[in-house]
Amino acid sequence: MVVPVYNSQATLGELLRRLAAVLPSLASQFEVILVNDGSRDESWRVIAQLAAEYPFVSGIEMMRNYGQHNALLCGIRAARFDRIVTLDDDLQNPPEEIGKLLAKLEEGYDVVYGKPQAMTHGVFRNLASQITKFVLKQAMGAETARNISAFRIFRTVVRDAFGTYRSPYVSIDVLLTWGTSRFIAVDVKHDARTVGVSNYTLRKLLTHAFNLVTGFSTWPLQVASLIGFVFTVAGLFLLLFVLLSRLISGHAPPGFYFLASIIAIFSGAQMFALGIMGEYLARLHFRTMDRPTYTVRTRLGSDRTKE
Repeated sequence: MVVPVYNSQATLGELLRRLAAVLPSLASQFEVILVNDGSRDESWRVIAQLAAEYPFVSGIEMMRNYGQHNALLCGIRAARFDRIVTLDDDLQNPPEEIGKLLAKLEEGYDVVYGKPQAMTHGVFRNLASQITKFVLKQAMGAETARNISAFRIFRTVVRDAFGTYRSPYVSIDVLLTWGTSRFIAVDVKHDARTVGVSNYTLRKLLTHAFNLVTGFSTWPLQVASLIGFVFTVAGLFLLLFVLLSRLISGHAPPGFYFLASIIAIFSGAQMFALGIMGEYLARLHFRTMDRPTYTVRTRLGSDRTKE
């Protein structure tokens, strides 16, 4: 079990209680890795208490807040068993549903998502989630992207495909597609949040979507090329219109404002394309800087997490 933790001191105790009741019935050996992603509350203190109370709990504290997927990648690399389950720390992913994912995985799949039967977020949050899934579909190139969630199980061997991945921009779902195409989703319950508010705001979700599409896909470049092609064709038609008007009526169509608007449109299209290319160049720049995906401050639990 890998759980990214951010400002969740109020829910961790209940989460571990429920996991301790469920996991022994699913596997003879298991571990729970709690990755504290720069929480500003007492989450790390709670993790230390849980590691002392439960022998199967390990804790990893990040140097700062890197983001949910970066924290997940850290925990995934620390996992030592042949199945990995990820879920959120807010109790909206019921631990009691893990058995459904595990049973589906044993049918021969490599990655199984827990697809919420009904989302319990607000309207704008649900809209942003749908936008993110659409963008992720472009990046993954797989229909499965419509069913992704933070509640997933996969075979540990899949992580070998991204074992050397090093970039500040991380999407676990895209990285999983580097190792396999055998995805499936099963319906699971999605409980309402009872404590606190979601850390994923509309702005953060849209930023994540933008990072996805520019960090793992050439789709924006293709869109920019298409826009450039469309405007080039439109410009040729306008030129043809002006020439025909000159030949037929003996004078070109008047209109400074018309000409100015056309120039502005074409200039805007060029700037849009340059902006997209500039974004890709910026990401290449960050990669050449060799910025770490995450940095660990402290590890708790058994020596297995110190490998």
